[in-house]
Amino acid sequence: MSADPIRINPATTPPGVTGATPPPAAASRPVVDGPGFDQLLKQRLSAADTKPLRLSGHAMERLQQRGIPVDAATMARLSEGVSKAAAKGSRDALVLVDSTAFVVSVQNRTVITAVGADNMRDRVFTNIDSAVIN
Repeated sequence: MSADPIRINPATTPPGVTGATPPPAAASRPVVDGPGFDQLLKQRLSAADTKPLRLSGHAMERLQQRGIPVDAATMARLSEGVSKAAAKGSRDALVLVDSTAFVVSVQNRTVITAVGADNMRDRVFTNIDSAVIN
């Protein structure tokens, strides 16, 4: 038994086209050397987490005025809190480390201001979309 050749339905052929051939088989994807999209995305996200945390001029001024001590351990915990906020898609967060509140621009990894426990009474924090207690 012989197979019938593929026949083109003349009703589906546009006017003026003669001898239409069937569409080619699905084209194979070109081979690309290098990491895949998922690997590049993971690299970029982890690179953003390793970017150092910056203190704005305003934040440094507030830390000095209010006598808030910031050591390497505090900065590490603050950075961890910022990374947690970034993982949840936060843009501006209030990060509480012990008795100090830091308002941070998560996308820029920049501390905007800091408030110690002594200055937190009756304070309202605005323009934040999340809070992290670390």
